[in-house]
Amino acid sequence: MQTEDLKVVYRNVSELIPYARNARTHSDEQIERIANSIKEFGWTNPILIDGENGIIAGHGRILAARKLGIEKVPTIELSGLTEAQKRAYIIADNRLALDAGWDEDILKLEFAELEKEGFELSKTGFSDEEIREMMADLDREVDGVEDVETPEPPKNPKTKRGEIWILGTHRLMCGDSTSVEDVQEVMGGE
Repeated sequence: MQTEDLKVVYRNVSELIPYARNARTHSDEQIERIANSIKEFGWTNPILIDGENGIIAGHGRILAARKLGIEKVPTIELSGLTEAQKRAYIIADNRLALDAGWDEDILKLEFAELEKEGFELSKTGFSDEEIREMMADLDREVDGVEDVETPEPPKNPKTKRGEIWILGTHRLMCGDSTSVEDVQEVMGGE
């Protein structure tokens, strides 16, 4: 199957058939989060179906659509899969996302900025408890930083501008990183 052949088609939720042996479970809380995401951002991820309206991926989104009373949802038909490929993809689609991680420092910054803009953080899919915990960590990090006075530079510094120090395979220069000439010099002309 070629991906350029994929087409989004709106189908009635009532016509779509959940996979009876879907090993992925969805709590009521998660379905509520998915529903909130759909309300906030719209429908951004089509349901993947086989050639007979069987759901391959999107079981949670279908449950959220039913909760919201949505009658038609976008679908993409993957009719070219063998039965084994279809069953394996149902597992893979759910499993592969679990291997992803979070850069918690960036996530905290994103939450802090969204909060400043008045955005309701629970619409990100994180629980209120997870958000409170993360924001408390951020508050503790900010509270734990001491205001330290910047010391005055020494009157007779040991290193002068333009000097390059060789540290193993590294080069360190006393210079201006915004100066093209200084950067070329420390990089050995490369």
